[in-house]
Amino acid sequence: MPSERPVNPRFAEDVHFDLVAQGPSRYRTRTDKPVRYFTVVDKEGGAALGYVWASDEDDAAAWVPRNAAGGRALAEGGHWHARLQEAKERGILPSQALAEMLSNTEGNRGRALPGSLTDAPNADAVKALARADQ
Repeated sequence: MPSERPVNPRFAEDVHFDLVAQGPSRYRTRTDKPVRYFTVVDKEGGAALGYVWASDEDDAAAWVPRNAAGGRALAEGGHWHARLQEAKERGILPSQALAEMLSNTEGNRGRALPGSLTDAPNADAVKALARADQ
């Protein structure tokens, strides 16, 4: 004779879900569309720390740390992420955010390299550059 398990009385209770406010708006961090990007270099010695890319087509932009730059690149990312976040909250296009960053080049440990703005076929190409260049 199979034993019956008692049914939990909580199953009979009403369930209510409260909507949580949406977090801050952000640019998408992936795109397969063409992007523009610039290089961020270390203020001490000028080594590349990473890249900031953007694409208006997908409303996307992000910081990509250069693997070979290690912890300095990861630490520098917070500054560029914050600038992208602030630009998105103001409602400007990713390309406008890049232009602003290039007109005010200073970061924490790094700075945007003047004249480094260039094109890539997509965000993955910039990510591959960050992984590959040693």
